[in-house]
Amino acid sequence: MKDTAKHQGLRNQLVSVLEQKGITDKSVLDAIKKIPRHLFLDSSFSDHAYQDKAFPIGAGQTISHPYTVAFQSQLLEVQKEDKVLEIGTGSGYQTAVLCNMGAKVYSIERQNELFKKTSILFPKLNIRPKHISFGDGYKGLPGYAPFDSIIVTAGAPFIPQPLMAQLKIGGRLVIPLGEEVQIMTLLIRVNETQFEKHEFGEFRFVPLLEDRN
Repeated sequence: MKDTAKHQGLRNQLVSVLEQKGITDKSVLDAIKKIPRHLFLDSSFSDHAYQDKAFPIGAGQTISHPYTVAFQSQLLEVQKEDKVLEIGTGSGYQTAVLCNMGAKVYSIERQNELFKKTSILFPKLNIRPKHISFGDGYKGLPGYAPFDSIIVTAGAPFIPQPLMAQLKIGGRLVIPLGEEVQIMTLLIRVNETQFEKHEFGEFRFVPLLEDRN
C-alpha cells in the first residue's frame, strides 16, 4: 500500500481545485492533502483517485466526490475532540478525513461487505475511529449519544428522528435529503425541541438503506 510523491502532488492539485470551488476550512483542506484517497479505491480506479469524481466501491455503493466530502465536512465545523456520528462508513475515506481533523468518530455501516473491508483497512492506514459498527444508520448510536455533530453520507427520504434526538444542543446535523436528487441540508439544534434548517443546493448520493429485519 504505497503513497508516493506523485500521489502527494496529485493531492495538492486536488486541494487547489477544491479551493477554487469554495472550500475554505483549513482543517478540511489539510486532511484531504494528507489522506491517500487512492488506497480507499479498487486498484483499477487508483490512477483517477485525485480527480473530483465518485467511484463504485462495491455493494452498490460509491466513494463520494472529494468536493462532496469536503463540503459536508466544512458544514460540520468540526473542532478537535468533537464527538461525530457518521452514518455510512462506506469506503472509510470520509471517516479518515474526520479523524484527521481531530474528531472522535463513531461510524455505522449498513453493508457488511464494506464494514469488513474498513475494519481491516483502518488499522493498516493508522486511522483510529473511536467506534465502528455494522448496523442500521436510521437508528444512530444511542448508547454513545449525545454527539457534537452528525454526518449522513447517503441520500435520505426524511430526517430520522433518532438522529435528531442524539444531537446535542448547539450540534450540527448534515444530511442529503431527497429521493432522486438530494438537497444538502444542515440542521442546528437550538434547544430540546427546536432546530434551525439551512439548505445548500443539489447533490447526488446513493440511498440510505433501512434495516430490513
